Amino acid sequence: MSLHENKSCQRCKKQFECKTGNITQCQCYGIELTLDQRAYIEQRYNDCLCKDCLKYLQVELNLFKEKYFFK
Repeated sequence: MSLHENKSCQRCKKQFECKTGNITQCQCYGIELTLDQRAYIEQRYNDCLCKDCLKYLQVELNLFKEKYFFK
């Protein structure tokens, strides 16, 4: 049984299809987050985000880290 669900991104409200029943076909597949990035996102959101928001937060967190931790 494949589990596909229409969702709204908690960050931008964009509609997307979450494919938890076939993760390799899900829109978020292939986005690799560090443990710090995952923790940051999990603290702020309790459901799926669209791939655009995941990519944005990934870059944003890297820039934040570079700016404040590598001086």
